Amino acid sequence: MKFSNNFFFGAASAAYQVEGAIAEDGKGATNWDEFVKIPGKTFEGTTGEVAVDHYHRYKEDIKLMSEMGLESYRFSISWARIIPNGTGEINKKGIQFYNNLIDECLKYGIVPFVTLYHWDLPLPLEKDGGWLNKNTIDAFVRYAKVCFEAFGDRVKHFITFNETIVFCGMGYLTGAHPPGIMNDPQKYFQATHNVFVAHAKTVIEYRALKQFGEIGLSHVFSPAFSIDNTEDNKYAEMHANQFGINWYYDPILLGHYPTYVLEQLDTQGITLDITSSELEQLQIAAPLNDFIGLNYYQPIRVEKITEPFDSIEPTRENSTGAPGNPSFDGVYRTVKMTDKRYTKWGWEISPEGFVSGLLQLKRYYGDVKIYITENGLGDEDPIVEGEVCDIPRINFINDHLVAVKKAIDSGVNIRGYYAWSAIDLLSWLNGYKKQYGFIYVDHADALKRKKKSSFHWYKNVITSRGANLKINCDSR
Repeated sequence: MKFSNNFFFGAASAAYQVEGAIAEDGKGATNWDEFVKIPGKTFEGTTGEVAVDHYHRYKEDIKLMSEMGLESYRFSISWARIIPNGTGEINKKGIQFYNNLIDECLKYGIVPFVTLYHWDLPLPLEKDGGWLNKNTIDAFVRYAKVCFEAFGDRVKHFITFNETIVFCGMGYLTGAHPPGIMNDPQKYFQATHNVFVAHAKTVIEYRALKQFGEIGLSHVFSPAFSIDNTEDNKYAEMHANQFGINWYYDPILLGHYPTYVLEQLDTQGITLDITSSELEQLQIAAPLNDFIGLNYYQPIRVEKITEPFDSIEPTRENSTGAPGNPSFDGVYRTVKMTDKRYTKWGWEISPEGFVSGLLQLKRYYGDVKIYITENGLGDEDPIVEGEVCDIPRINFINDHLVAVKKAIDSGVNIRGYYAWSAIDLLSWLNGYKKQYGFIYVDHADALKRKKKSSFHWYKNVITSRGANLKINCDSR
């Protein structure tokens, strides 16, 4: 059951969810700083103003990660901390903060794995159209180049974007993320295209700098499976995977869009502003990608919609990933099944779905290098006699690491695993109620850090290279 010595055991976070200090040392405002002020958008009106104060306590946090034995830490850079208005002057104090964070990681032998965009867009760019404005593409490429030049001597692993399907889908279909637009597929697909072009141009720019690191992109990985073998529901499975996987992976890894989705968009009257130059950029960049990052939490179970249905008004509560919603085009709905296991937030626990999806991905794209850039359990962790006893998290990560090893043994080229998350952080829609970390943060006691049971367990996993993992029936 041992993982190889060149396999990264890591954990992850995101700037807005941990840093705080949203207006400190020259940092500019972001789309999220404004969006959270809208009543009902976040649980109990929580904001990232303080988060878990990683900005001031990063040395303490990195030391704890070192004690846990983390080999790599995936974190994101806040664009607005580097270039406050998105396009203007560079904030030297922002550069210095991330230099300090990177150096602190390296001091303990922790490999920094940097995400350039984890949803926090500088507010002036959002107000100027956000990802619908093609000027944002060039602004991002410039920002990325600033980061490469400032940090690329020590950072050798870059992710351009995190979960395009989420920040575009929730931004333009459900309205649960900035800019809060509902039911506008035209804008949704245009935004995704513009992000893909920004990624492609950034990859090309990175290669030109010859920094001899690796670059890729992280996507949500939620493979769709039919609830049964009927023709209608198998069609729903295919349709869901085309829109949820192929639309997001084909332009990055193959350099072109899936024909099926383009034909469907044409049938629906959705015409995108895509230039021949942009398509050429996708084609040039595709073979230059070093890896794809997968953020896996759950698969989706789908059935074809065959009867008229009442549309569901998007709310925070029904935009958090639980099954039961129809697709944007009314072709299928996600289904909660009685024979599956679910978290308290209604997310399916399925390591077996993870293996099946990974093997499916290999059939689609061949021997692409993969990092599991997020995987973890959101829970309300019990405190027993002063100890944070997050046994369900241990069981969840155990079973998914067993699934990863099974996929590797089946020929899938997986090079690392980053648990979500290193430390309890601000959940975008669920505030601090939903916990993910190995390190507990006590919001009633000056944000005091405390090691959870999973902290000690994960340390043993890393030390043993996974030899202490337990294989059980549910993870086979």
